[in-house]
Amino acid sequence: MRESHPGTCPACGSEIRIVHHRLDIPHFPDLLLVSIACDACGYRHTDTIILGEGVPVRWTVRVEEPGDLAIRVARSTTGTIEIPELGLAVEPGTACEGFVTNIEGVLYRFEQAVETILANPGSEDERAAALRMMETIAAAREVAFPFTVILEDPAGNSALVSEKAEKMLLDPGDV
Repeated sequence: MRESHPGTCPACGSEIRIVHHRLDIPHFPDLLLVSIACDACGYRHTDTIILGEGVPVRWTVRVEEPGDLAIRVARSTTGTIEIPELGLAVEPGTACEGFVTNIEGVLYRFEQAVETILANPGSEDERAAALRMMETIAAAREVAFPFTVILEDPAGNSALVSEKAEKMLLDPGDV
């Protein structure tokens, strides 16, 4: 069910439309997709909110061929994504947003984070490390080497959607 409501832009105060859409996806609790767009200043915000809670879970998948980049990733606001071979992880925080993407989209998000570092360089060593990481992520996007994606969620609301993905239920005391 899609609904639209008036609101105020948090960036400039102009009038905006807030659109939310409830989704029913098999094997998941109900999802609420929320989007805000301001025509006046260009502010945009989207969020995926999971309307339930499950058992703590860890999903793991090995990316070994280009087709694996299409594996669906549904990350709730309580989920952590890690790629150990790249030394990268994204953990929930105060401004954490849930999202639905695929593994290639996760790599793109990591790439965007590294580009932010490159746009505001610190030391020459930090810049060199960021450039090396960009090369490594580019190689991962080409599946030049196999890597593992781990998605862990103490609320059980995140998943890797693929027959290839392995699901392990966790003891609530372990997360």
